[in-house]
Amino acid sequence: MDIKTIRLLAGYNEKTNSQMNGFIAQIDEIQWNRNFNTFFPSIAKMCNHIYIADFSWLKRFSTLRTFEYIEDKVFLNEVNFATDAFVTQKEYAAKREYMDKLIITFANEVTQNDLERNMKYTDLRGTENNRSFGGLILHMFNHQTHHRGMISIYLEMLGIENDYSNLARLV
Repeated sequence: MDIKTIRLLAGYNEKTNSQMNGFIAQIDEIQWNRNFNTFFPSIAKMCNHIYIADFSWLKRFSTLRTFEYIEDKVFLNEVNFATDAFVTQKEYAAKREYMDKLIITFANEVTQNDLERNMKYTDLRGTENNRSFGGLILHMFNHQTHHRGMISIYLEMLGIENDYSNLARLV
């Protein structure tokens, strides 16, 4: 793992979320909340999950060392997977855009030394972990890619053609 890759993935994340959100902006409230009978049953719930995961990972990453991004006012909020971080698509889009800017800020603060360290943390199940910091960052980006793919399928099921997830366009 290297700094160039982390920054590439942060930029890809921001660009791809923006493109995906352009498609999400086309749907109505019924489609936003439509139940697809999956673990994350709607686009709204899937977007909530991705947002809260990013929020949680950024808070967790700040335990490795002091980062400036964690001083942002958004981290004063308590957010967890049992809550809804937003209700409307418009509120989601604003919060997603803001979170993506924080991820860019985080990526620009990460050093090569950070990537070579391990980070100790307790996961949501209460299990203590000691894992590669660079690998955990990669996990955060991979998690988003996975769930954006699911949103792409939900959009297709709504009859909305989309093609917003192509990293090759940035490399």
